Amino acid sequence: MEQLDPEVINAAQGLWYRVQLFIDTLLIPSRIYQLPAIAGLVLLSWLIARFLSPRLTDWLRTRENWPKWRLRLGLLIDRRLTLIIFTLLSWAVVLVMREVTYSFRSQVIELTATIATAWVGIFFLARVILNRFLRRIVSWAAWIWVTLHLLGLTEPAAAFLESLALSIGDFRLSLLTVIKALAITGLMIGGARVLSRLITGRLSQNEDISPTMRVLTAKLLQIVLFSLAVIVGLKAVGFDLTGLAVFSGAVGVGLGFGLQKVVSNLVSGVIILLDKSVKPGDVISLGDTFGWIEELGARYVSVVTRDGKEYLIPNEDLVTGQVVNWSHTNDFVRLDLRFGASYADDPHEVSKIAINAALGVKRVLAHRKPVCWVTGFGDSSVDYVLRFWIGDASGGLTNVRGQVFLALWDAFQEHGVSIPFPQREVRLLNDDSVLHRGETSPLQDRVAGKD
Repeated sequence: MEQLDPEVINAAQGLWYRVQLFIDTLLIPSRIYQLPAIAGLVLLSWLIARFLSPRLTDWLRTRENWPKWRLRLGLLIDRRLTLIIFTLLSWAVVLVMREVTYSFRSQVIELTATIATAWVGIFFLARVILNRFLRRIVSWAAWIWVTLHLLGLTEPAAAFLESLALSIGDFRLSLLTVIKALAITGLMIGGARVLSRLITGRLSQNEDISPTMRVLTAKLLQIVLFSLAVIVGLKAVGFDLTGLAVFSGAVGVGLGFGLQKVVSNLVSGVIILLDKSVKPGDVISLGDTFGWIEELGARYVSVVTRDGKEYLIPNEDLVTGQVVNWSHTNDFVRLDLRFGASYADDPHEVSKIAINAALGVKRVLAHRKPVCWVTGFGDSSVDYVLRFWIGDASGGLTNVRGQVFLALWDAFQEHGVSIPFPQREVRLLNDDSVLHRGETSPLQDRVAGKD
């Protein structure tokens, strides 16, 4: 059986020694009685939170006119109500005990109150991270680090993590180095993201720069900032970036041997993910292809059409070509139907009947009321256009048009509105002088078969 590294054993023993020393300091007579007091405060805080939480929720529901940030703050307080109440009660007990007895008799309660205060602060500060998964990782990492720091266990824990390392020749990578690299790089990327947003917002307000240059500048700025964030973050923890230069040179050689399309699709996929121009579930039109996005891949985008066909469209086509995204900012789509009615029908009544018929179709949105306008006077009919909105383009466009056409037909039949068809009137004109002499015209001869 392979033996453990002596460095790992010594580091683990040092960490365990510090933990035992901390436990022994809690078990001295002047401090051990504070442990039941802390447990009592936890139980009391839980009971008070169970009593106040439903009432706080009902009170927040009555504040409909409040700004969203206030309501969100109230919900966050409700989520951590037990911890907040415990923090307040613990500090109240510490202040009272400082006045009536010696300060060392409340040291454990004070330490617990400090840790609880730090946890509450981290919980609220982590709200600035929008990504839910990343926010949880940052919160747990910060809670663990603050707890170890306040308990005086930071140095032995760091030594233990440093002993857990992977060595390959002269290269040594410890778990502590990886954690530091992730933390520093994450902070640098977060700062780069905030900075890029601020600069992009300023660029969007500058009217002297064309829209295309604004977008191009913003994209280049994001690439530069994120690249610098990764490089600086890795360099700060001692990573040797010489290998990165060799790797970039190898990539350049690969591009020269015909990998342009592959790399172009990969880079285009990254751009699509960053700017969120398309996302799974969006309804798009690209040339003759109409469907919804099923999956965003590293090299292609999967688009499923209404007839069940799945098209694998290269990412480069979405970035460089013209794409119609029916649901980019919202799911509302306006459709136009053109029809004609007889000149004998009142145009005002025809418009009302068409609007009511469209509202009778389930997929037509009622809060975006349809409109019907006269667009011209044709040869045999008055021309109209009916415009209505739907909110589910993924359900198809042809079928909802057909449903509205059927509703128009039924409504016109019910109200006696006629849909005319083209008609032509032919008149035969005769020469009076020829008819006066009793002779027939050439046209009449052809009709009679004399020609």
